[in-house]
Amino acid sequence: MNHYFADLIQNVRQGLAEDLGEADLTAELIPIETQAQASVIVREDAIVCGQPWFNEVFRQLDPSVRINWTCQDGDPVKANQPLCEIEGAARSILTAERTALNFLQTLSATATSTAQYVAALASSKTQLLDTRKTLPGLRLAQKYAVKCGGGHNHRFGLYDAILIKENHIIACGGLSKAVQRAKQQNPNVNVEVETENLNELKQALNAKADIIMLDNFNIDMIKQAVQINQGQAKLEVSGNVELDQLAILGTTGVDFISTGAITKHIKAIDLSMRFKFI
Repeated sequence: MNHYFADLIQNVRQGLAEDLGEADLTAELIPIETQAQASVIVREDAIVCGQPWFNEVFRQLDPSVRINWTCQDGDPVKANQPLCEIEGAARSILTAERTALNFLQTLSATATSTAQYVAALASSKTQLLDTRKTLPGLRLAQKYAVKCGGGHNHRFGLYDAILIKENHIIACGGLSKAVQRAKQQNPNVNVEVETENLNELKQALNAKADIIMLDNFNIDMIKQAVQINQGQAKLEVSGNVELDQLAILGTTGVDFISTGAITKHIKAIDLSMRFKFI
């Protein structure tokens, strides 16, 4: 999983820079030698995610701060459950608090949302995929959170997979030409094509696409697509996928369902930090 953390240090550095600037003017009111303890409490049921980013905030600000977690990333937690205990310089804890919680609440929200979607597909073999609709700068972090929530990663960016969409097809002079060119230029990479109707699905099958995205297909069209496909290519449903649709979509026999909702339509998990001097 190390690739998920490639941006971690820079993520945290930027997070601290935008909050701290040159100094924490309020924390400077506290004597530098003052020590404190704090605990992070979750206020709602959730899937925890973001511990590496949380820890890195304190490491960059003050490596002497000690953090003891009572859970691991990917664990389900209940409302009012303590997540970790922190001990160290009061100034450091108070300065780090908001940046650390921002990462934890956002990534836990992604993991929690993902887990809800995955649960809705539990009775099927269909896998839930994320998309590139992530928060700017937090692509890898949110992809990690999706994994913690039980989902699967689609492509990480434009660099590691081929997904031919409508405008690519137009620019290449047709669907078949686009697929043929993709396979010639990248013979070891799966080629996925976005289709908007059954005719385009048939074109993609004839072109030997490896994965075919059924974009905004209704249920009847999806069922027809599965019958036409007969296992020739992997099928992915995408486009305005809502949580309450997943159970029925999972019965159609498609291989994947992708949604941007789990990374962009999220509500931060409610966390609080209880603080006391020692």
